[in-house]
Amino acid sequence: MSAMRYTYLGPEGTFTEAALRTLPEAATRELVPMVSVPAALDAVRSGEAAAALVPIENSVEGGVTATLDELASGEPLMIYREVLLPISFALLVRPGTKLSDVKTVTGHPVAQPQVRNWLRAHLPDAVWESAASNADGARLVQEGRFDAAFAGEFAAATYGLEALVTEIHDAQNAETRFVLVGRPARPAAPTGADKTSVVIWQRDDHPGALLELLQEFAVRGVNLMLLQSRPTGAGIGNYCFAIDAEGHISDRRVGEALMGLKRICPKVRFLGSYPRAGVSAAAQGGRPLRPGTSDAEFVDAAEWLARCQDGRA
Repeated sequence: MSAMRYTYLGPEGTFTEAALRTLPEAATRELVPMVSVPAALDAVRSGEAAAALVPIENSVEGGVTATLDELASGEPLMIYREVLLPISFALLVRPGTKLSDVKTVTGHPVAQPQVRNWLRAHLPDAVWESAASNADGARLVQEGRFDAAFAGEFAAATYGLEALVTEIHDAQNAETRFVLVGRPARPAAPTGADKTSVVIWQRDDHPGALLELLQEFAVRGVNLMLLQSRPTGAGIGNYCFAIDAEGHISDRRVGEALMGLKRICPKVRFLGSYPRAGVSAAAQGGRPLRPGTSDAEFVDAAEWLARCQDGRA
């Protein structure tokens, strides 16, 4: 049944599958690989799956545009949680292949910038061609269409390949953020270490337009963790903005910032409030809020306004 089914960017052996398997509930779900991010999310929209895990941000390349665009368009979806996965590539080859035999390589487009320097140093004449995913690249090597693929070392056994070189990464401590996406529902209760994601559209293009949007967060002491523009498809210069903000929609400072955006933007899409991966409430609470931005101070200000309106100030 669909409630027991999770989809993910496949095929088997992707980093997305590895990230999904870190979730405790994955052990009791049917995990179904899909050919693309849109296919994985459309399965959720249609009710064929309860949720989908997809990549959304890489520490080297930034936002994953396929995911950002899908979440900004079509039937609304909501992020339930996030997963951070350290990323290190292996060069997968058919058994018996030597490094000098590698003339063609493949992998996901996001992988290329993460191994570019290694390629230049060790395979300067190799021709790169992108694959739908790193695991799909491994499958293409298995079929003989490429000499090698950059993928997770764990994918080698699935496709009958060998890891010729391991621990390949141009940037130390590279990681990818994945999000578990489902149909809209009431956000989970705040944990004290949360993140809120939205997509906003500006009303028109004018000097200071983006500044006006960002001030809704700044004046309320809400820290932004991601800001990425994406074209709306309505012509050059027309953009929407994907934003991750620190905090939960139930926090007064976050809720009021979203209300401020709703007043001045033609469209605001709420993508969810969910726990931050790898950050405890204790660690989050270690950084004090700016004066005047705590829930208690918002409540006190609202009560003062009420007293003024009632002649009790």
